[in-house]
Amino acid sequence: MSTAGQQRIALFGGTFDPIHGGHLQITSDARELLALDQVRFLPCHISPHKPDARSASPADRLAMVRLAIQDLPWAVADDHDLVCPQPAYSWRTAEEMARRYPDARLYWLMGADQWRALPRWQNPECLAAAVEFIVFARDGAPEPHPGWRMHHLPGSHPASATAIRAAIAGGSNPGEWLPPAVAAYVRGQDLYKG
Repeated sequence: MSTAGQQRIALFGGTFDPIHGGHLQITSDARELLALDQVRFLPCHISPHKPDARSASPADRLAMVRLAIQDLPWAVADDHDLVCPQPAYSWRTAEEMARRYPDARLYWLMGADQWRALPRWQNPECLAAAVEFIVFARDGAPEPHPGWRMHHLPGSHPASATAIRAAIAGGSNPGEWLPPAVAAYVRGQDLYKG
């Protein structure tokens, strides 16, 4: 049970390749829904199972997250999943955050596709014991996993990191999908040309 004054922290992992308006909208909506005090953005290493010649480096992705959230006092860029021993399993990240913030109420923000796959993650019970899940789903409330605490975050956003990378590689401007500071960084670093 939450107590008066207990800090509410959501953990939001992803490749953020690049971070875009959809990520920011989802976190802002989650903050409103659950009165979150903080959202910690946790860029991860890109999966070896999803190689993409246009992927940005971990350092570039972390820099873009920092730029995207620089004016959001409730948002934090956290490099834990980039610097910890690999692979950075979610349950280990959650345990580390519980150690760092022992009095906080922790949440894990994810999409409906990840929620459906969660039982196949490593040690999902450990993750579920440490956090409450916030599941972003466009098409109604996701099916519950018995015993796991879940909050449905409805909504939609057209931005897609895959589409953004493809647009840039094709010479197009993804425009409104990227925060201006991130768009400037992408141009300055010549990212996603592949």
